[in-house]
Amino acid sequence: MITVRAAVPADAPELVRLREVMLASMQSGTIATGSSTDWKAPTEAILRASLAGDDATRPVFGVFVVDDEERPGRLAACAVGTLEQRLPAPGHPDGLFGFVFNICTDPDRRRRGYAKACTQALLAWFDGKGATRLDLHASPFGQDLYRGLGFTEYSIALSRTTLR
Repeated sequence: MITVRAAVPADAPELVRLREVMLASMQSGTIATGSSTDWKAPTEAILRASLAGDDATRPVFGVFVVDDEERPGRLAACAVGTLEQRLPAPGHPDGLFGFVFNICTDPDRRRRGYAKACTQALLAWFDGKGATRLDLHASPFGQDLYRGLGFTEYSIALSRTTLR
């Protein structure tokens, strides 16, 4: 049986480590801008504050993890998402949208159902918050998982990145 739990502030360094694993697998080992470490400290600080409930100016994060039972103090997998307040629209009377953006399993812990279990916990969290739409950008590794959980393709996504 897989035990999923809500993350706590002390998990922040491991969540940063898993985010780096995810980014490396998605971007062939490179980070799009800046040095390979300039994002780590702010990411850890944001996660710690959010998970402690200390920073009301930050988005509301849902973070669910599976502990690595063979390596105490390490996480085997995580799923992270944010709840966003947008303007209400037909079908979205409260304007609460979710965005799933960080699902990762340590490479040597994959194919055990950890990512699916974490993602299901995250989806239940979104449901409990009243989110009426969830979006994500899927890597080739995760497409089957997300489709199996009810996600479908709906449009072409465009983005604009401002380089610093």
